[in-house]
Amino acid sequence: MKTYQPFHSRFDPCPPIGVKFYSTPPHLYMGFQPRNLQQFPPKAALKRGTLWPALYDPYKNPYEAKRG
Repeated sequence: MKTYQPFHSRFDPCPPIGVKFYSTPPHLYMGFQPRNLQQFPPKAALKRGTLWPALYDPYKNPYEAKRG
């Protein structure tokens, strides 16, 4: 997770937003695909959407806990 704080002018009529959070995918930090990367089994790969655990980034739904 990364964060940033949007600029807020003293003349802005709205209250400041505060800190914003965002996630970047793991493939941005891998310059090339190394040899012999570990692989998920076929069923798990289909469920996760990628064959390689190094490129898997689970999405955590922020609204999931509110459903009850």
